[in-house]
Amino acid sequence: MFSTRRNTLGAVATAAAAVLLLAACGGGDGGGTADDGDVSVTFLPKNLGNPYFDTSNAGGAAAVEEFGGTFAEVGPTEASPTSQVSFIETAAQQAVDALVVSANDPEAICDALDEASGVGVKIVTFDSDTNPDCRDVFVNQATAEGIASAQVDLITEQIGDEGQIAILSASANATNQNAWIELMEADLEANHPDVELVEIAYGDDDDQTSFDKTAALLQTYPDLKGIVSPTTVGIAAAARYLSTSEYQGEVALTGLGTPNQMREYVKDGTVEAFALWNPEDLGYLAAHTANALVTGEASGPGDSFEAGELGTFEIDDDGVVLLGDPFVFDADNIDDFDF
Repeated sequence: MFSTRRNTLGAVATAAAAVLLLAACGGGDGGGTADDGDVSVTFLPKNLGNPYFDTSNAGGAAAVEEFGGTFAEVGPTEASPTSQVSFIETAAQQAVDALVVSANDPEAICDALDEASGVGVKIVTFDSDTNPDCRDVFVNQATAEGIASAQVDLITEQIGDEGQIAILSASANATNQNAWIELMEADLEANHPDVELVEIAYGDDDDQTSFDKTAALLQTYPDLKGIVSPTTVGIAAAARYLSTSEYQGEVALTGLGTPNQMREYVKDGTVEAFALWNPEDLGYLAAHTANALVTGEASGPGDSFEAGELGTFEIDDDGVVLLGDPFVFDADNIDDFDF
């Protein structure tokens, strides 16, 4: 599923910074038009300072540079349900051509998105969707079923398909996390009767909170055999705790993480294997999707468009563009990736 693209993130960040001031002054000629060919795209992740979104935003910046647009990155410091609203309102006031958003809550930002759409801003969600009525296209990293199945397969294999496990999620309102967890619960119930899910804990995509939640889970459930953390912040924090504890090598940990975050924990035996897609490619695809909507190359379900080095993609009947299937990282392949 991974492309062979390897961007130098420092160079991309520098280019992004150079155009950020232009974006702050208004970007395109009016939301959704970009008559002069200079498409302005603003990325709004769940929160800033998150390594996952640092990588996806860099991919978006690279794509925008390729098609000659203007890139900006804005966002809250905390991933709360309403923390993105003011940034959406500002983007609408600046008349950017497209807003690319990873939603902290499926409902809380919809009114703001509707207002932005009403002044011509194209709305692309990625990573975590809103209600479909609130956006034009959702760029999905992988199907919910594929992500859930990959995580269940990993944890059940690592614990011998029996025993207690817990889930360490992001926020309780995260649409993507909740969809995956619901499918994981169904899979466990249907196919793994000897595996007991004892708790779903929430680390709010905060490193210290996730670290503390890991400690609490291990103290509360002395027979815990595994933890699944379907969030890059959570799995890294849990691995950090396990790596210096008596539970290293005794309690399995898997979920969704980036190779650069997890490399040391794979090599020291804390983590056997974990999964993810390439977030850089996800941001890259989201930016190209936004460009296709603004320029009219694609307008809705059934339309195809070119996404640079990733090739051709189609918008499905639900207004979704799919990047691909999750990929499993382990000691044999983790050094092949740098993100």
